[in-house]
This record gives sequence, structure tokens and C-alpha cells, in this order.
Amino acid sequence: MVTVSRSTVSKALAQSSQAALDEAFEACRLETAEWAKTFYLGTLLMPIVKRRAIWAIYVWCRRTDELMDSPEAQARPVEELAERLDAWEARTRDLFRGQVRDGLDLVMVDTLERFPQAIQPYLDMIEGQRMDLFQTRYASFAELELYCYRVAGTVGLMTQEVMGLDPAYTTAPWSSRPDTSQAAVALGIANQLTNILRDVGEDRGRGRIYLPIEDLVRFGYSEAELLAGTINDNWRALMAFQLERARHWFARSEAGVRWLAPDARWPVWASLRLYRGILAVIEKHDYDVFNHRAYVPKAGKLLDLPFSYIIAQAR
Repeated sequence: MVTVSRSTVSKALAQSSQAALDEAFEACRLETAEWAKTFYLGTLLMPIVKRRAIWAIYVWCRRTDELMDSPEAQARPVEELAERLDAWEARTRDLFRGQVRDGLDLVMVDTLERFPQAIQPYLDMIEGQRMDLFQTRYASFAELELYCYRVAGTVGLMTQEVMGLDPAYTTAPWSSRPDTSQAAVALGIANQLTNILRDVGEDRGRGRIYLPIEDLVRFGYSEAELLAGTINDNWRALMAFQLERARHWFARSEAGVRWLAPDARWPVWASLRLYRGILAVIEKHDYDVFNHRAYVPKAGKLLDLPFSYIIAQAR
């Protein structure tokens, strides 16, 4: 396992002022609040050190995603995008050696110092972006699952060290300590499947279909119908199946929440429940993701927080 060197990180941080670090973290907070409202709400329930680390990781992930999905990137040739991904991978490797070039590097180095972790999930996420260079269809769910792991399941691995384990487990022998990795990956995959279902209409405008082709065939719904935004009984049956699959992945992730540190269980439960709530909104819209964007209203988010807190304490 390759992790960032504590000595090189400390040296990099020593060369930067606390004011610069605070300013960079504040920029990450603002960006997270603007672009990931449901996710951001969950982070506010964490202690300041943990929430700042999560904001830094989120912005790093967003920068990685923007290499492929920003409007500016979509106008670029594939060869240039591939070069950008290669450069970003090289910069990420430098980051894990403690090299700082800008504010994002600074907060990431601080995060890696406080919460040491492996570089592999970061490299895997970049590999997920490479999949988007050439692949616009997924023949099977097995293919889609790999994509979802790379672009989202990796986030669970990046953040699990920040979340931490319940002290009851950290003081136990190593052989008795639970591994939260599978549950963390499952939550990332569940979130990505939810994104895919919510964004079917938007993705078709870019010529992308993330729903497995084998599922379209199974439910008798064609690519042409999807690109045309056709809503019929076959579409509803197809979407009901996809929503059930996403809920299955959310259920798989729940098993690991009870192992988390007490100050992480509530925000994780809140984020899980709120994101899963998007699936219910899709159902409420009669699976019309072509003309309606599914989201949980702010009032609904606030009302759910006490329920998430009760569940977190029970775990």
C-alpha cells in the first residue's frame, strides 16, 4: 500500500501559513456547498477537522470529474483529454509525495497528514474517467459496476479513514476489527447508480447511456426510445428494476455504518438517507427523468435529520 510520507507532508505544510491553509479550506467549503448540497448538509454534522478533510477530498474528486465532464472539456478532442488525465495522475502521485502547487494541494496534503491513506483509490478514480474517454454504453451490469466503483466507490475508500472507527473497535485486537471497505464502496456505488438514474435525460444529450444494454433488452425498451425520451410501461418497469438495484446497494452499505466513530455515524446516515430519497422522488415523478430533475427539497432534508440521528444512536 502506497501512502503519503508523513515527513514530506510535514515539510510541505511547514512552508505554508495557517492563514493560507484556512483560506484554501474555506474555498473547498464554498465549492462543496454550491455543487453538492445534500452531501454538504451531512458534512456539517461532523467535527470541524473531519468536515474540512471531506471538503478537500470532495473538491479533488470534482476536479478529477471536470477533466471529462465540464462543458469546456466536452469541446476538447479525446487525445487532449487523455493527456490531461495523464498529467493529473502524475500530479496526484506528486501530491502523495508532499508536493504542493496550489490551495487544493495544500488542503489535500493536510488531509493526508491527519488521515493517512492509500493512493490507489485516487488512481482508480482517474481510471474511471479514462473509461469515459471511449465508452458510451455498458453491455452488462458487471461493466457498469466497475465504472461505478472507479468513479464513486473509491470515494468511500478515500473517506473511511476520515470517518474512523468506533473506539470499541479501535481498542480491540486487529483480528477483531471490522473492515469498513466493502460497505464504503457499496455506498459510493449506490450514490452513483442514483446519479445515473436521476441524470438519464442529461446524459442522453451527451450521447451516453449508462443503463446496461442487457437491461434495456430484458424490458423491451430500445436505445432509440431512450434517446427520444419515450415513457411507456416498458420504461417504467425498467426504471423500477434499476431503482430496486440501487436500493440493494444502499442496504449493503448500511451494514458498515454501525462500525463508524460516533461523530461520523449521524452524518453518514443522514447522507445515505437523503441520497436514497432521490429514488423516491423519481418514483413520484412516474419515472420521468427526461423532463423532471429529482431532488429532495431542503425542508425534507431538514425534517429527516432527527430520524437519521435516532438511527445513528441505535446503531
